[in-house]
Amino acid sequence: MKILVLNSGSSSLKYQLFNVEGNQYDVIAKGLAERIGIDGSMVSIKYANGDKKTINNPLPSHNEALNEVFNLLLDGAISNLDEISAVGHRVVHGGEKFKTSTLVTEDVIKAIEELSALAPLHNPAAVLGLRAVQKALPNVPQVATFDTAFHQTMPKEAFLYGLPLEQYTQHKIRRYGMHGTSHQYVANECAKLIGKAGKIITCHLGNGASISAVENGCCKDTSMGFTPLAGVIMGTRCGDIDPYIPLHIMKTQSKSVDEVNTLLNKQSGMLGLSGFSDMRDVEAKYLDGDSKAVEALQTYAYTIVKFIGSYIAALGGVDAIVFTAGIGENSPIIRKMVLDKLSYLGIKVNEENNNKRGSAIEITTPDSNVKSFVIPTDEELMIAKDTVRLSQ
Repeated sequence: MKILVLNSGSSSLKYQLFNVEGNQYDVIAKGLAERIGIDGSMVSIKYANGDKKTINNPLPSHNEALNEVFNLLLDGAISNLDEISAVGHRVVHGGEKFKTSTLVTEDVIKAIEELSALAPLHNPAAVLGLRAVQKALPNVPQVATFDTAFHQTMPKEAFLYGLPLEQYTQHKIRRYGMHGTSHQYVANECAKLIGKAGKIITCHLGNGASISAVENGCCKDTSMGFTPLAGVIMGTRCGDIDPYIPLHIMKTQSKSVDEVNTLLNKQSGMLGLSGFSDMRDVEAKYLDGDSKAVEALQTYAYTIVKFIGSYIAALGGVDAIVFTAGIGENSPIIRKMVLDKLSYLGIKVNEENNNKRGSAIEITTPDSNVKSFVIPTDEELMIAKDTVRLSQ
């Protein structure tokens, strides 16, 4: 059977097509529709044999984007759309309503729309993707997989804020967390490597970043909160700050709510500290001795170490620490900076392995008391597996 996995953004549509035979999941093709509703839109594809193709056509909406994706898939990946058995979607926010992946119904789509207030940049885009598939493949089952679902095992003491209780009971303000599919995937893969589920801290470090404490396969705590703004410093997001700071800025600098929102989400983080949001640029400046880049990287690593340390306390120990996502998988500098600060745990970095890329690998020495791994994440594979399970 063939499973299509979609990740809809407000102006983009990522996709992967899997061929599934038993427990074997092979990627037939993958690509990206970009600049939907914007001038200069395009759709790209990479086939299993390595061939690539890009088309530059207007994409007024997700409907046109999906149609162009289908055209590219029909040009070498499948012979007709009837081969697609089911479609899986990444949805960022499932609130408390969705604790696991679910088959998509009209009620599910409406619930995802209602949760848009908790993820205004992401959930509306997911709905656009769901509606586009409904229109193009009306008889094909769809499955929604939620970034927040894995974190629904957090105990109340981990997800409650110190606010009046009705802010949670009536308004659902609590810690939700994000990147759940990624945290779940790498925690499961790490458990295989160490031979037990154990106590694992997973570090999903990309332009957006979060850290999770996982025990026996279940999330016990995570760094992102009510929104993806919380936690560690990120590419353009500030991470955890004194909650009065936004109010202070509004009062003393005459900034509006929208202006402060933009400042915290799009002008802060590594961009605000160093002038660059892409970690590759920051690292290049760091290696050149640029003082702002040096301070930014040191601050970034320090916030990660603080969360790891607090989660070791929350878990009552740790068996392994995992790095994943764009920065976690590709930055030996960041990994070493973090692990060196954790040397008191008996962690010793294997310098040779730490400089390798591309596959799951242990980056600590055999005599380390706590193991650390780089494990490439595969959220699409997780979504594909849930889609097969639920659609059948």
